[in-house]
Amino acid sequence: MNIGLVAHDAKKKLLQSFCIAYRGILSKHDLYATGTTGRMIEEGTGLTIHKYLAGHLGGSQQMGAQIENNQLDMMIFLRDPQNPKIHEPNVFDIIALCDVHNIPFATNIATAELLVKALDRGDLDWRELYKN
Repeated sequence: MNIGLVAHDAKKKLLQSFCIAYRGILSKHDLYATGTTGRMIEEGTGLTIHKYLAGHLGGSQQMGAQIENNQLDMMIFLRDPQNPKIHEPNVFDIIALCDVHNIPFATNIATAELLVKALDRGDLDWRELYKN
């Protein structure tokens, strides 16, 4: 399955730690991330990440295009709603696209953990049928 990974600046380290903890599960899937987040995850985990541009340089739009083409099966976007920065990607555009294409979406670590565990159990296998 194809998994999208994005994090606002204040959540990048948390997402990296999450990916370290769930490396065994994530290693079985194709991972896509915006540039800086992808580099951090790759360096911390050794996982292969398909990296887009940095979010504010067009990486969010690149990921959005992948979602629009129904090429992502799950999305984790750890956001920092209390300290938004103008250069950070807009989560609401990605949420809307995921809703249109029925792509499971997590905006916090608790929901991300539920999705990754569901992925490991096979609970998201329906995405393969939905894409075809």
